[in-house]
Amino acid sequence: MEIKKVSIVMGSDSDMPVMKQAAEILDYFNIPYEMDILSAHRTPKRAIEFAENAHKRGIGVIIAGAGGAAHLPGIIASLSPLPVIGVPIKSSISIDGWDSILSILQMPGGIPVATVGLNAAKNAGILAAQIIFHNNTELINKILQYKQMLEQQVLQKSQELKASK
Repeated sequence: MEIKKVSIVMGSDSDMPVMKQAAEILDYFNIPYEMDILSAHRTPKRAIEFAENAHKRGIGVIIAGAGGAAHLPGIIASLSPLPVIGVPIKSSISIDGWDSILSILQMPGGIPVATVGLNAAKNAGILAAQIIFHNNTELINKILQYKQMLEQQVLQKSQELKASK
């Protein structure tokens, strides 16, 4: 089975602390990815070229993070046949992140962008893995093990809390 890459793009290098979470989870699942900075406003021609050609370069899913007006995921989704996962980022000029959330979430009909929570690039990475490898039994098992690990962490914390009383 050919392994498609995930492309992680962000509007600014200030988004890196959030977007690296997507890269870390893709590393955990051994999924190849690339990362880049594209701006829908400052490098629109480059963003358009990326969106129109990503599928030709072996990309299977795009994770696009942006803060403020957060147009990057939408412009990519409008031009690409690939699934796009938007990560709203609370930026320094943000209105508590709501501007980013609503800019990514409220796409017009025909331009879908799957939207995760504010600063939730880790969830975007997991969703990208599930989209790209939904028919790969080995990865499905690894995702199930990861979810079981999350369950065990919560159960452990619950026991610790009860024991501390």
